[in-house]
Amino acid sequence: MKYRPHDYQKYAISWIVDHPVSAVFLDMGLGKTSITLTALQQLMFERFEARKVLVIAPLRVARDTWKAEAEKWDHLRDLRLSVAVGDADQRREALRADADIYIINRENVPWLVKDSGIHWDFDTVVIDELSSFKNYTAKRYKALYHMRDRITRIIGLTGTPSVNGLEDLWAEFRLLDKGERLGKYIGAFRNTYEVPDKRSWNIIYSYKPKPGAVDAIRSLISDVTISMRSVDHLRMPDLISTVTEVNMDQAEWSSYTTFRDEYVLPDTEGEVTAANAAALSVKLCQLANGAVYDDSRFIHEFHDRKLDALEDMIEAMNGKPLLVAYWFHHDLCRIIQRLNDLGVKYAELKTAAEISAWNRGELEVGLIHPASAGHGLNLQAGGSHLVWFGLTWSLELYQQTNARLWRQGQQAGTVVIQHIVTKDTIDEDILKALASKNVTQEDVINAVKARIREKIWKAV
Repeated sequence: MKYRPHDYQKYAISWIVDHPVSAVFLDMGLGKTSITLTALQQLMFERFEARKVLVIAPLRVARDTWKAEAEKWDHLRDLRLSVAVGDADQRREALRADADIYIINRENVPWLVKDSGIHWDFDTVVIDELSSFKNYTAKRYKALYHMRDRITRIIGLTGTPSVNGLEDLWAEFRLLDKGERLGKYIGAFRNTYEVPDKRSWNIIYSYKPKPGAVDAIRSLISDVTISMRSVDHLRMPDLISTVTEVNMDQAEWSSYTTFRDEYVLPDTEGEVTAANAAALSVKLCQLANGAVYDDSRFIHEFHDRKLDALEDMIEAMNGKPLLVAYWFHHDLCRIIQRLNDLGVKYAELKTAAEISAWNRGELEVGLIHPASAGHGLNLQAGGSHLVWFGLTWSLELYQQTNARLWRQGQQAGTVVIQHIVTKDTIDEDILKALASKNVTQEDVINAVKARIREKIWKAV
C-alpha cells in the first residue's frame, strides 16, 4: 500500500529524526507505528544515524503489530524485522538474526540485559507504550536504565504519559534523558514539584502537584516532546456511549449490601470475605458481574443478569460482530458457556490467527481482556461495536481498549461502546469516574467507603 502521510504524520516523522531524545505522545489512532518505522528507515538508510534498533513493546504488539505494519506499506517492505518472542532459545535465535530492527516484549527486557548472553549493541531504542515504564522500581525499568549510557537515540511512544500523576512523567523522562530535565532522584523531584497529600503522621501515602508545577514541567520537557490528539487531526467516526442497566433481585441485593457493609458474604458454602477496602472493591466488582471467588479461589455464581443482557445484545446484532471486554477469569468462563449454549461463533483474541479471523469478519463475538488487548492491536476492520461486560478502574486500559475500534481506519461511520452496569453497585462508581477521566483504584475504594459512611449516617 502506498504511504501518504498526513501533515501531522510528516511533522512527527521529522521530529523523531531531528531529536536524539524524543517523547512522542500521540493519541490513539494517529498511526504511531508507521510514523516511527518511517523515521527509523530515514535514520538508518538516508542519514546513517542509526545502526541497530531495538523496539520494546507489549507482547501482542511486539508479536503482531510492528511486523504487520512494516509489511503493509510499500516504502517499509525492505526493512528487516526480527521478532524475539517465544521461549528463550527462540528469542536468542531472533536476536542473532541478520536484521535492521529487533522487537522484544517488555517483560523480557531484564532477560535480554542479564541472562540472554546477547551482546548489547543496540544504539537506538524505541519504547512502545512508554507509560509501561513509569515504575522506576520495576525490574524492566532498572534493566533498561542500566543500559541507558549505551543508547545514543531513544524514542518514547505513548498516548497516556501520566496516568497516575507527575511522578509517572519523572520516571519516564529520567529513562529518556537520564534525568537531565526533571532530575535523577525522586526525592529532589518531590521537593521541587510536589507536596504531601494523603498521610498519617510521618508516613506519606501520596503527593500532589505544587501550584504551577504542571506548567513548569511542561516547559522543561517541551524541547523533546510532541503531543497530538486524534480529534485535532483525524476525521474520527462518531462515538456513541451507552449504558444498559441490569437489576439484582431483592435477595441478591441484600447479599451484596451485607457484603459491602460487613466484608462477609452470607449464605455461601465457602467463605467469601474481604480483608480491607481494596479487596472489598474487587469483590464488589465480581458480585456486580455475577460471580465471585471465595477465599479458596472457588467460584460462586451470584446472578446471570449481565449474561442475559449480553445475550440480548448479541441477538440484536443479528450476526454482526461484537467485541466483548471482560475483566475477571470467571467472567470469561461464564461468557464462553453462554456463547456455547447459543451456538455463537466466537474466539478469544489472543493469537495472530484469532485476530486475523476477527478482522476478516469471520467471528460473531471477539473476547478481549483490556490488560492484554488494550495497547496497539488493530481490530477496527472487524467491527464497530464494543460492550464492556465488566469495567476496569484503569482509565488508560479503558481508553486504549475503546481505541481498538474507535480509531483511524474504522470504516463504519459510528462506533458504539456499550456498558452493562448493575444498578446501585460499584459499577456506577467506576463508570462515573471513567466518564470524568479521573479514576484510580483509590478513587473506587473511596467510593466504596463513601457508600458505607452514607449508610452509617442514615442509620444514626
